[in-house]
Amino acid sequence: MAQEPLAKSYDPAGIEDKWYEFWLQKGYFHANEHSNDSPFTIVIPPPNITGSLHVGHAFNNTIQDIIIRWKRMDGFNTLWLPGTDHAGIATQYVVERMLAEEGLDRKELGREEFISRVWQWRKESGHTIINQLMKLGSSCDWERERFTMDEGLSAAVRKVFVQLYREGLVYRGDYIINSCPRCLTVLSELEVDYQEVDGHLYYIKYPLVESEESLVIATTRPETMLGDTAVAVNPHDERYQQVTGRKVLLPVAEREIPVIADPYVDIAFGTGALKITPAHDPNDFMVGMNHDLPRVKAIGEDGKMTSEAGKYAGLDRFDCRSRLLQELEDKGYLEKTEDYRHKVGHCYRCSSVVEPLLSKQWFVSMQTLAEPAVKAVEEGRIKLVPSMWEATYYEWMNNVRDWCISRQLWWGHRIPAWYCDDCGEITVSEKDPTSCEYCSSGKITQDEDVLDTWFSSGLWPFTTLGWPEKTNDLKTFYPTSVLVTGFDILFFWVARMIFFGLKVMGEVPFQHVYVHGLIRDAEGQKMSKTRGNIIDPLETMSSFGTDAFRFTLAAFAAQGRDIKLSEERIEGYRKFCNKIWNAARFVLMNAEGFDPQLSPLQNISPGEMELADRWILSRLNGTIQEVRAALEEYKFNDTANILYHFIWHEYCDWYIELVKDRLQQDGHQRHVAQTVLMHVLRESLELLHPIMPFITEELWRQIPGTGESIMITAYPKGYREWMDAGAERDMKLLQDVTTAVRNIRGEFNVPPSRSVDAIVKCEREEPLELLTVYSAYVSRLAGIGKLETGKQSVAPRLSASAVVGGLEVFVPLEG
Repeated sequence: MAQEPLAKSYDPAGIEDKWYEFWLQKGYFHANEHSNDSPFTIVIPPPNITGSLHVGHAFNNTIQDIIIRWKRMDGFNTLWLPGTDHAGIATQYVVERMLAEEGLDRKELGREEFISRVWQWRKESGHTIINQLMKLGSSCDWERERFTMDEGLSAAVRKVFVQLYREGLVYRGDYIINSCPRCLTVLSELEVDYQEVDGHLYYIKYPLVESEESLVIATTRPETMLGDTAVAVNPHDERYQQVTGRKVLLPVAEREIPVIADPYVDIAFGTGALKITPAHDPNDFMVGMNHDLPRVKAIGEDGKMTSEAGKYAGLDRFDCRSRLLQELEDKGYLEKTEDYRHKVGHCYRCSSVVEPLLSKQWFVSMQTLAEPAVKAVEEGRIKLVPSMWEATYYEWMNNVRDWCISRQLWWGHRIPAWYCDDCGEITVSEKDPTSCEYCSSGKITQDEDVLDTWFSSGLWPFTTLGWPEKTNDLKTFYPTSVLVTGFDILFFWVARMIFFGLKVMGEVPFQHVYVHGLIRDAEGQKMSKTRGNIIDPLETMSSFGTDAFRFTLAAFAAQGRDIKLSEERIEGYRKFCNKIWNAARFVLMNAEGFDPQLSPLQNISPGEMELADRWILSRLNGTIQEVRAALEEYKFNDTANILYHFIWHEYCDWYIELVKDRLQQDGHQRHVAQTVLMHVLRESLELLHPIMPFITEELWRQIPGTGESIMITAYPKGYREWMDAGAERDMKLLQDVTTAVRNIRGEFNVPPSRSVDAIVKCEREEPLELLTVYSAYVSRLAGIGKLETGKQSVAPRLSASAVVGGLEVFVPLEG
């Protein structure tokens, strides 16, 4: 039954919280693990607990909610599984900064107390973004919310680590890692932001031992020369054939190092002679391994020079660079300096310059895991949408390096490895051991490091469903159906979920991956606080309403493109909300005497309907098929624009205007008009609901004969019997003539209150008969006083004309 009459104007603030609370209370978001309905599962990309809702989150979660609401209405047993990520580096940074304001340091507190403070912070502030996702209308199954550090996921992380270790796929070894001296932790290659900077290329003389000659070396990082253990030349470089095997004196350090030949050296770069620093460059590390070179670590994890740097020990690396260059120049070793633009790695979190360092770390051996992950996409078991991202995926996976998974943090999953003081062996165990598994000594110490955050989030699709326990959730909802994510974490997260899912579960973690672009400002610039061009989702939803914001995001979500967003565009779709509201209000105000139980649309035959009725029903059914096809192909912009055009331009601008006269009459034609109006309104709202959940629920509940909630009604499938190509063809002709007259009126500034005459000439009989029968349609919508049709009609004096579909339209303008 209809509720109280609609307010005169649309006020989103009055309806959004009301309906979201209603949906929660009814449990509509909760999936049933015992249901026989086909499952459809999405796992949320877990936002960091340090975060608050930004426009990228809003876009990503709007897309997910559109999919899940559509599938729920379509009869699937839908699960949208929410949760948050512990965000090791970011969270530790936030809590350390909070402690600093209290005059405290984490090292003073100790590990246990520091972790306790992090959990306290998480309890107080870590759910901020979840509450904000609810404001967006996200219909997640909040009863199943997970956290990457909760008890179940933590146990699963340990189990996978131990399994991979015992299979030799996790190992500990020396390797060049990317170290952030600010965050004091290792970064994976993906966490390094390479930025082009203006630097210098320094040409430094390395004197040949027992010779007056020197080899000149070009480098961008002269401070690393204190860790040099060789100079390398290409074996095919004729310039250096006579010096290979000899030694040079390392300037300032006064240490002799060999000249070696290695094909890695690029003859064309610099002078063709390359300094080799195995402890500070990944390529030099490999060269050093091939030639059994020592590894001298001259820079430490804190970015300061080590004791190996001699008199420069303790200096910051960049201070060392300045002083070292001065000494090299003073002693005649610096030949020249050139300006040089090159890429330098920066920490993705704090933007500090990353330092490549030799370090003993934990790694995942990637080759074995990458191969089946590549095949899963090649064979179509996982489909990337749009497919353009497949080439990028293959490029990375086929050239993947071993993944460094240890981080020098306290917050996170601590590595389950214990070192024995007596025998030196490592015990790796799911449970905390009390003794060494090799010699039974009780003198064992756990590794201080934690695992990379992406290790635990890589297990997300199955650990959140209860693995390693054989839960009903896991049985029902794995593998998941689709993953919605930005391209920027295709390798951080998506690739890792794929190889972990295949390795641990033996199945792909999801069938489709919808990869969307980034949100940019109206000029295409990346949003940032520095530029001052950020759009705050919460403020935007408060100003324009959540539905208008969501529709804007959907309307511009073209595959393979970034979104250019502005408040003007959101304001435009706020007007669309008003249009829908006013249309529904008009229909409901003219519903007197309408009884949906006594007059279903199926009881009215096409012969009882006017052309406009048959046309709008045919267009509705065409729209349903177009919308369904667009949703299936993840073309959310097409979905939104199809609905916008149908509701605003066809239903509101044409059909409602055409039936107004019939609504003022008594009798059967009024009843037919009411029935068609109500049917099209109801199904339009149902089609629109996944994008605009709040306004559609509010209006749908007002329509006589609807049920408990639009959320759980069936998504429209259409009625093939209402498809009517003839009605659409005839209506188009009438629309074209009407539009032609309207355009003439507009061009010559004829006021709306002034009627005009029109003459239509056509040599064919059928169009003229149609215009005669439905002259009232054209006259009403084009403001025509007298409509004349004929085969021999001529253009009056002082008239404007237009040609549409083989018809000539004349509008006399005299007077």
